[in-house]
Amino acid sequence: MVIESRAPSCEANRSRDAGGIILGIESTAHTFSIGWVDGLGVPGKSVSAFVRPVKGGIHPREAADHHAKHAGNILQELLDNDVQLQDVKAIAFSQGPGLGPCLRIGASVARSLAIQLNVPLVGVNHCVAHIEVGRERCDCDDPVLLYASGGNTQVIARLDGKYRVLGETLDIGIGNMLDKFAREQGIPFPGGPKIESLALEWLHDNPDPSLEGLELPYAVQGMDLAFSGVLNAALNLVEKGVPLPAVCWSLQEHTFAACVEVAERAMAHAGKDELLLGGGVACNERLRSMCQIMATSRDSTSHVPEKFLCIDNGSMIATLGRLQLLWGSETPLDESGVRQDLRTDETPILWN
Repeated sequence: MVIESRAPSCEANRSRDAGGIILGIESTAHTFSIGWVDGLGVPGKSVSAFVRPVKGGIHPREAADHHAKHAGNILQELLDNDVQLQDVKAIAFSQGPGLGPCLRIGASVARSLAIQLNVPLVGVNHCVAHIEVGRERCDCDDPVLLYASGGNTQVIARLDGKYRVLGETLDIGIGNMLDKFAREQGIPFPGGPKIESLALEWLHDNPDPSLEGLELPYAVQGMDLAFSGVLNAALNLVEKGVPLPAVCWSLQEHTFAACVEVAERAMAHAGKDELLLGGGVACNERLRSMCQIMATSRDSTSHVPEKFLCIDNGSMIATLGRLQLLWGSETPLDESGVRQDLRTDETPILWN
């Protein structure tokens, strides 16, 4: 499945121009995407192809084969409609973290283009890209980030030139947990949107709902989170005959509240008054509203970029690649190997 997305014009003031267009290649997991930003960092169109498993989760080798199959067509579509090769000044790519076979496809495409065009190659941290595209689009200064996606759940804040992880999942990412629950109910990947719609269905039929009989375990472990126990308890409720929409509502309420609780603790600890939501699960309207309620109660602000920039996309990779390029951070070919286990706090943040 291939989709296109285009950003609206950016109203934030920017003074640094990298010159020309920066292409960004995203291939960490189920998405292969190529997007771009102009010299001022305004994102253009991303063209993306998504792996849609018919049964089970994402198989890394099958996903990599999918990316290799679609890469040429995606690049050609972008070149046919939006980008001229002579305008490309650099190639950015997801260097990690992610699934090794998938990352290697994106890195290979990026190296080939950089060599062919004789332009700089910039390997970027996928997690940091989610932060920076959100900061750019929402005009945030120094937020705490609640990063909620399929493979990651982290609460992050900037300190001493790096993004520090103040709390994270101890087992599986919240998006992965939702997908596992959905898969057991026969809901195809990705399961999050259907869970959200079923929860709304329950609210529509029960305008004054109660969690009595729908209790799930407490997911907060200090400043960290754990979702496996919540998943098993939710599956047990369904097995006991509790209506699926009710369990979907309870699952969202419990796990989202846990994420927001840790984010609020991080804001208090770090003394920050901005919250930035990112990652694919940030598309969920209930999570967005919970973050807004919490931020308002603290006399703070909550921010989230457009939904197409929350899911994995090439434009966010190009956004971070542009920033790194402005500060002289290019990636030599012999250092362009992928990093499946790349941590958020390993990337120096020179531009702040």
